[in-house]
Amino acid sequence: MPQLHAQPYDLDAIGFYFESVEEYQTISKRHMNAHWEPVEEYEILFIDGDDIDCALAKAWGINQANIGGYFAACDEWEDYQKKVFIIAVGEIGYGFDPEDVHPEEFDVDLYHVDSMKELAEQIVGEGLFGDIPEHLERYIDMDAIARDLAHDYTETEIAGERLIYRAG
Repeated sequence: MPQLHAQPYDLDAIGFYFESVEEYQTISKRHMNAHWEPVEEYEILFIDGDDIDCALAKAWGINQANIGGYFAACDEWEDYQKKVFIIAVGEIGYGFDPEDVHPEEFDVDLYHVDSMKELAEQIVGEGLFGDIPEHLERYIDMDAIARDLAHDYTETEIAGERLIYRAG
């Protein structure tokens, strides 16, 4: 579970750490500044957790109004779904409803390869160019196919993993 920090905008108040939306709500309801006035507005910061959850927090744009959906996504989504979301929202710029978002709604094809050339080899190997006789395989220019793929596919890195994606 990720650890977040609520940093008050009130300069007379001290922030607090939390690991769930319930914990945030409990502490923020009774949180006071140095003058015993309630603190109402916070900047939410990612402090500790998995690299994928850190990237998810950045793409999510976590704030005090949407952390409930973020914590639910951290708990319920598989890493693959988090990566799709990070690409769709964080890189491409799709909008989303933080209370009702499903990564399957985003049209993103994800490939776990390190380079366009490796993607080209995978596509040829899967037969997307048809059956290629064995004696002609060595004449296929994988670099040229990789350059062509770069027009429709994008390379990225999420949580230390290189990925290639295509968005529709």
